[in-house]
Amino acid sequence: MVHRERPIHPSRMLPEQWPAAWRIDHEPPPAECVYDPDLHTGPADEIEPAEQRAAREDVAREVCAACPVRALCETYSMQVRPTYGVWAGRTARELALLDAMLTPGLSEVA
Repeated sequence: MVHRERPIHPSRMLPEQWPAAWRIDHEPPPAECVYDPDLHTGPADEIEPAEQRAAREDVAREVCAACPVRALCETYSMQVRPTYGVWAGRTARELALLDAMLTPGLSEVA
């Protein structure tokens, strides 16, 4: 089994990492998630109750809706297939389901 390195959520990237991650030639505006990284990735060292996670993810989706780099984040997230967090307004599970719908022959989503 091949283990890929866990992708870095845009909220945790340094601004100089954005162009390389998103394969663009100009400096993008900052992603909205950089202002409150925990909102998009969840608490680092504690278990988050499902009800609190759902509420946090709802707010993260609202922040993503107004983000100037949402389209870039969505493209990036579909390439790296994250396992956690809210990316471009979608959870990692929602992105996996979307990828499964768009990828013929992919039968199971974790």
